[in-house]
Amino acid sequence: MRLEVDILGKTFTSAAGGTHEVLAPVQFSLGAGEVGVLVGPSGCGKSTMLRIILGLDHDFRGDVKRPPDARIGMVFQEPRLLPWRSVEQNVRLAAPEVDDVKLSELFKILELEAHRSHYPGELSLGLARRVALARAFAVEPDLLVLDEPLASLDDALAGRLREEIATLVASRPVMTLLVTHSLDDAVRLGDRLFFLSPRPARILAEVPIGIPRGARGEAEIAAIKAGLVRRTQGERAGRDVS
Repeated sequence: MRLEVDILGKTFTSAAGGTHEVLAPVQFSLGAGEVGVLVGPSGCGKSTMLRIILGLDHDFRGDVKRPPDARIGMVFQEPRLLPWRSVEQNVRLAAPEVDDVKLSELFKILELEAHRSHYPGELSLGLARRVALARAFAVEPDLLVLDEPLASLDDALAGRLREEIATLVASRPVMTLLVTHSLDDAVRLGDRLFFLSPRPARILAEVPIGIPRGARGEAEIAAIKAGLVRRTQGERAGRDVS
């Protein structure tokens, strides 16, 4: 089971008739159980790329091959919960066949047990993000897509939520694609990092992380990050010389 992405380009036409290139050629693949991370600056085209990968945007050049009949779990930048439905109802609407035991386990990991009957308007942003994650994992996805799931959270809350995401991803062999601009999140959660250029986005570098996610302590994470920073600085220096 693999995701194969071969985007040759994507353009938008403005109201004035001008053409704007959003994506340059982008090629990569992911296998079952693998976490790929798209790391790039704001506005580079990451969300547009996700829409293409998810099959929500067909107006592009190239091809995307998703596993046949794959179940897809998606966590958007905004939680996008139905305000007139409770936490549990929001999750069950997406996953009507989820059994009580699995749902209880999911709520326990995400610290949502006390909030089952609460409504979105009663939740903090951190709790709403947890509900969005529960909804995505409840469908038992083959492909999980996370679009900036830790954005706008304070460091302590982002750290707890990152650990919960890691626990859930490790619990079953789901293909995961994470979008972030945080090198720390990328190194802690990813198996392969894809560094993107400013718009139009293209892959500047693909970096595999050899140490398994569960074996990365703080020392290993710091060393990986330092190596990536040195690599980036070296590539910038090389471009300046050329």
